[in-house]
Amino acid sequence: MTKNKIIISLVVIGILLGLLVSGFLRFRSNISRNVRVRLWLNHPEQYSEWSITAQERCDDAPFLLPTDGFIGYLWDDSFKLGHRHQGIDIFGGNKPGVVPVYSASNGYLTRQADWKSSVIIRVPEDPLQTNRQIWLYYTHLANQEGLSFIESKFPPGTVEKLVEAGELIGYQGNYSGNPQNPVGVHLHFSIVMDDGQGKYLNELNIQNTLDPSPYLGLSLNSHVASPEPPVCH
Repeated sequence: MTKNKIIISLVVIGILLGLLVSGFLRFRSNISRNVRVRLWLNHPEQYSEWSITAQERCDDAPFLLPTDGFIGYLWDDSFKLGHRHQGIDIFGGNKPGVVPVYSASNGYLTRQADWKSSVIIRVPEDPLQTNRQIWLYYTHLANQEGLSFIESKFPPGTVEKLVEAGELIGYQGNYSGNPQNPVGVHLHFSIVMDDGQGKYLNELNIQNTLDPSPYLGLSLNSHVASPEPPVCH
């Protein structure tokens, strides 16, 4: 093997090891959040200091907080090796259909015809970067059988309906797409990039989402966040 090939091989091995270590660290840091989520879901009244307040604005953040509850999982958390969480999960600490969910910003709401638990809001101008638009994605707004908790004024097939910051969108649920596998009652909220042609990119890929920290005024990036639950001070 030539010297150049050896160098290239070492570089590739170094990159792969780096990715494995990074993934493991994300997975390990997620363990403590798993513990807190279980505690919150079992006894939310005992951990009220972990909770954020819907429609509150943290400092001078451009967006409002979209719902009440405990931000249990952060952006780029890892539930298993290789997985990267595309948004944040806010657990309301109540039954499905009880905890309200609000628009974090002015924008234009779309609900695809087959969406039972999701809506997406187009924000024409990113408040942190001019000359681009972004999208706010909300999901789990239905119970485990698929009964929707989205406000009736946003029926399936809604396209580009104007909403204002703080407007009621629906209620937290536990819909996962599989009635036999409900998730804990929460809102999954993410900030999705535009494709440059006026459409939103696939939210399932973290590369298509933005770190929500500067938009909500909280440390929500799992790589740099404090071990303590994120709350407004």
